[in-house]
Amino acid sequence: MPVRHVLNPSPETIHWGHFDAKIPARLEVDSGDTVVVDTVSGWGDVIDVSLLRPDHLEIVTKMKPILGPHILTGPIAVRGALPGDVLEVRIQAIELTVDWGWNIIRPLRGTLPEDFPNFERRTLPLDRKAMTTKLPWGPTIPLRPFFGILATAPRPEYGMISSVEPREFGGNIDCREFDPGTSLFLPVFVPGANFSAGDGHAVQGDGEVCLTALETCLKGTFELVLRKDMRLAMPRAITPTHYITFGLDLDLDDAAKQALRDMIAWLVQMGGWTPSEAYVFCSLACDLHVTQLVDGNKGIHAMVNRNLVG
Repeated sequence: MPVRHVLNPSPETIHWGHFDAKIPARLEVDSGDTVVVDTVSGWGDVIDVSLLRPDHLEIVTKMKPILGPHILTGPIAVRGALPGDVLEVRIQAIELTVDWGWNIIRPLRGTLPEDFPNFERRTLPLDRKAMTTKLPWGPTIPLRPFFGILATAPRPEYGMISSVEPREFGGNIDCREFDPGTSLFLPVFVPGANFSAGDGHAVQGDGEVCLTALETCLKGTFELVLRKDMRLAMPRAITPTHYITFGLDLDLDDAAKQALRDMIAWLVQMGGWTPSEAYVFCSLACDLHVTQLVDGNKGIHAMVNRNLVG
């Protein structure tokens, strides 16, 4: 029978700012088990530390970031996973765990660094009952929480790498379509797969243009399913409404080509179409969205409504 596990954030269960195939698993589960993963986000530079709950404060007091800013809970190993397999991450639930979120503009970062050269930080209230946030200058924005980072471990030959750049193992994809009911399919590069989660977002627009979304602490419930019947070079997702492929590259045009090529290949596989038929279909019915512009490797996600594909 599948088992339900819980992994809470602590200095012993997180890695801050980096990925590395050598990071040992903090928990081992069987395929089909469910894991409730609690994550935290924020530290002294970006948030008033008096807002932090005790486990969060312990992390930022005792630990330091390495390479990147994201505090990630994990890794979680899945028994039997081997390089070449695929880990299906079924997102069952996402819960806001605090009443605040933060956003920053940082010099030399973001989409328009030449227009916004100064450091600015903002803490915004989260109304968890109404699922809204009110900006100090007026607008009220509906919340749509999701995890910016869901990842397997990277290729061992990469060594230690930053959590900032999304890559073929997932990572900082920042796709706001990862709602509950979504399955994210991630390639496996190490025994156990070693899944981590973090970078909670209360809400984000496609592009994440000023550098951050409304960053916050999230608890996610994930069913982890080992897929030995699949082979993937890049992540894919199936949401309740759409098929999604991803392109990640320094050049936005190349990212778009990557996402489109993978969607064409997927449509050929699913529908038995020729590549040119899938290409025409994409011109009529596939939407290319800018996932984010601010994480080194820019992102494009291609979306096809599931009702259109038999």
